[in-house]
Amino acid sequence: MDKATKERLGEIREAMKKYGFDKILGQTAKNKILHSNADDDESNPLLDDELPVKLRLMLQDLGTTFIKLGQLMSTRPDMVGEKIANELANLQDDNPAISYEQVKAIVERELHGNIDELFAEFSKQHLATASIGQVHEAKLPTGERVAVKIQKEGITDKIDLDLRIMKYVANRADKFNSNLKKLNLPGIMDEFDRSIHKEIDYNNELMNMQRIEMNFVENPAIHIPETYSKYCTSKVLTMEFIDGTKLNDVYESDSDEFDKKLLAKNVLDSYLQQLFIDGFFHGDPHPGNIMILEDNVVCYLDLGMMGFFDEDFKRNLSEMMLVFVDQDVDGVINQLMYMDILDYDIDTKSLKRDLNDLFGRYFGVELNRFNGVLEELLSLMQEYGVILPNEVVTMARGLSMIEAVAMNLDPEIDVFASIKPVAEQIARERLSPKNYLKGKKSNLLLYEHMLRALPKLLTRMVHKIENEELHFKLEVDITDKVTIVMLVSALIVGSSVVSFGPVVFDMPLISLIGYIIAIILSVIGLKRFVLK
Repeated sequence: MDKATKERLGEIREAMKKYGFDKILGQTAKNKILHSNADDDESNPLLDDELPVKLRLMLQDLGTTFIKLGQLMSTRPDMVGEKIANELANLQDDNPAISYEQVKAIVERELHGNIDELFAEFSKQHLATASIGQVHEAKLPTGERVAVKIQKEGITDKIDLDLRIMKYVANRADKFNSNLKKLNLPGIMDEFDRSIHKEIDYNNELMNMQRIEMNFVENPAIHIPETYSKYCTSKVLTMEFIDGTKLNDVYESDSDEFDKKLLAKNVLDSYLQQLFIDGFFHGDPHPGNIMILEDNVVCYLDLGMMGFFDEDFKRNLSEMMLVFVDQDVDGVINQLMYMDILDYDIDTKSLKRDLNDLFGRYFGVELNRFNGVLEELLSLMQEYGVILPNEVVTMARGLSMIEAVAMNLDPEIDVFASIKPVAEQIARERLSPKNYLKGKKSNLLLYEHMLRALPKLLTRMVHKIENEELHFKLEVDITDKVTIVMLVSALIVGSSVVSFGPVVFDMPLISLIGYIIAIILSVIGLKRFVLK
């Protein structure tokens, strides 16, 4: 262990001791044997009502990496619980600003030039500062007013050092403390590792901004700051300077300048487009990351943290929202199982009862808003030991934030009335012939590979049948001649009437598979009852 690691580990141990978290890591297997359950209960730090506050203060003391970890945990109430998540949402991500001389050195090294030649103007005063970087106003030689985000020196090395220690601590806690196993600390650390490395690579934010800008290129009501790739690297990000009105100021304004009902609709509709149409969405759309420009244009800021859905997940999520809005408890459970979020052996009877209670509490009145139902649904999933995919939690959190923004602008807006038609559109597209043809083309190579392998596969299967190496586990008695004949007949008739699905050799692939199974069963019957 090198000197830097030893020193940092010492700082972390002191902080944990200060807030009582050293007792959690000290609960080794030996401690468990030597202490009675009663003693454990009395001294168990996890039972301390002040644990969320102590955790927040400890992470705050430990600096950048730990603050970022806390902020990630605040978005995962399904992992850490609602109380801890709510408390960690109060973490402040701020650090002392670095000097202009340091900023100048970083900019010149990254952009390979003199700062006075690269920019027509560059303010020595920072606009904002955080633990990872700070922002300065500048002007390009071509006259554009820009904001330049500069990553602080040495931050990557500090984060990597802390990550190594965090993973060690998480694995140790998970191994030796049964109370912490349900938090899945190693899983949280893996997710955090990916998340923070994306955040400290400004090229990632640059690509996010360019992509989402293309998604709204034909929507004049939504604006994404323009980026200037020539002035961007992994540690410097140069974008259009946004001079608008903060959302909190719009809330309080009585000026006719702002059409609040229109703004509420545009904010909500634009986020639903990100979720259900584009499958690429802002992961942290709180009021500080949204500004209002002239003519009631909505501008999204801070696009380093984005969520992504592939086509299948996007369609599945749309179907989930439909059954959710319709308060279809059976539909919710079935959809969660179909999406592999719920195991099929879960206690569905109890879960159905709890979901009915949840819907009864929130949907007993006029249904036009979430009002915390998503947060309670995440907590309910935690009670059943279900760890939701990160995309689902990010979506739920983002949708709750956007709902709050929309309702602060227009308290009468009907959130579900906006969600349902979008979700229905996606669900209809899933059954569209165009979508089927698109899928058919994408799977063409797969079908071709299957056909090439089919003769060899059949030869191997027949060989194994002849040598009694192949065994079938069926829920019927295949020792009966009549059963074999009935199975083969049913497969042949069923395969003959199928008229849908991908076509291979001028017949549906499903029919081909049915005929193959019928042939295999026929071989078994011949061997067992005729050639025996």
